Amino acid sequence: MHPIQVNEDINLKPIVLSDAKIIFHIIQSQRAYLRKWLPFVDNTRHVVDTENYINSIYATPPDQRERVFTIHYKNAFAGLIGLKSIDKQNQKTEIGYWLSESFQKKGIMSLSVKALIDYAFQQLQLNRIQIKCAVGNNESKHIPQRLGFTFEGIEREGELLSDNIFTDLEVYSILKKDLG
Repeated sequence: MHPIQVNEDINLKPIVLSDAKIIFHIIQSQRAYLRKWLPFVDNTRHVVDTENYINSIYATPPDQRERVFTIHYKNAFAGLIGLKSIDKQNQKTEIGYWLSESFQKKGIMSLSVKALIDYAFQQLQLNRIQIKCAVGNNESKHIPQRLGFTFEGIEREGELLSDNIFTDLEVYSILKKDLG
């Protein structure tokens, strides 16, 4: 897996163990902001939790491994993005992402998702990509809407959020042929 140059300001770099401290620092410093939509935040209490997550990625055989990238904006860590649940048999995957609060509303995530779509269709030869967003997470759902994804429907109680509350998920998809 190689870095992806999105533009002159944005780079996607494959996650490595040395990223754990900065990732944990952002989670720790923005815990209240991030936990609203990201259930893993409550289980990330120490830097070792982030190290264990990164190690779990690399413990998976390469052909089954999630493709997780750190997002860097003007050389500063801004968030994570990745392809999860890659199904090579059916040529499909799901994109997941989160962005530090201070980097919101700069177009960083839309451009990063677009670059990851290109990577999935061109490099991995996938056919379908989906994004799931919690109902009510308007900032997140604007990304697939902006990028031409099709709204497919609601996955009822599809994710267990913090405080043991289930949330419905909006499901969006894009097919390789949709991009012409």
